[in-house]
Amino acid sequence: MNKAVLFCSYKLKQDASIPDFLRAVEKLTTHTSKQKGCISYNLLVENETYADVSTWETMGDLKNFIKSGGPKDLAEKFYSFIDFESCKTHFYEIVL
Repeated sequence: MNKAVLFCSYKLKQDASIPDFLRAVEKLTTHTSKQKGCISYNLLVENETYADVSTWETMGDLKNFIKSGGPKDLAEKFYSFIDFESCKTHFYEIVL
């Protein structure tokens, strides 16, 4: 079975505090990294565009994580910074 990658790119809302956003990411990442099948999580940035890249043992593990939604308070805090009109999400399988 192939490993899976979740790639989400987005911009922050105009009034978002970057230090507060990074604290929210850190809290959510701590939870995410403990989930079944999670191999790694990275936050990338170029100019004003951020990207979350997480790698999972299987696509099933990734989809189960997405379905669970994580702790509501952590997810809501994280999403409160995101400009959803800029959000692009892609699911990939690693082939090599």
